[in-house]
Amino acid sequence: MAGLPGSGKSTLLRAWHTVATVVDPRATRTAYEALLPAWLPYAAYRPWARLGHMRRIRSEIRGPGPLFVHDCGSRPWMRRWLARNAERAGRPLHMVLLDVGPREALSGQRARRRPTARRVFATHRRGLAKLLAAVEDGSPAPDGLASVVLLDRASRNAGPRARFEPRPH
Repeated sequence: MAGLPGSGKSTLLRAWHTVATVVDPRATRTAYEALLPAWLPYAAYRPWARLGHMRRIRSEIRGPGPLFVHDCGSRPWMRRWLARNAERAGRPLHMVLLDVGPREALSGQRARRRPTARRVFATHRRGLAKLLAAVEDGSPAPDGLASVVLLDRASRNAGPRARFEPRPH
């Protein structure tokens, strides 16, 4: 599940959590916050939290059943890392990309009271713009993705359903 911060990834994953395991970096961050002193800023342990998140992804990819990974999708190296791990586990990697635009994403951040720093938001915006350009020009899905499904605001709000077919043995 990919998209700009504030685009609705968490909301959609909450609606879909009954059909697949969800790996969300926010859960990892919360777990680290519970273990560490409150005075320690997130920036001090961010690398360890990210490593913990990636270890959980790798573990869940090896497990049975469908899996949703919550990620902005803006970093090609992360998409390639996910694709490599999925391929090793004999799974295809599909991306659901919420393309709602920066104005709506910023509105979503304000609504949930979790703003993203301008620099970070701009970085995600540039990365996703490159991915969208590659998808929209009709190129095959990049970075080892088996497919990319684009959902705009109307599609997201229509309550799309996630359904998985059993994996062939």
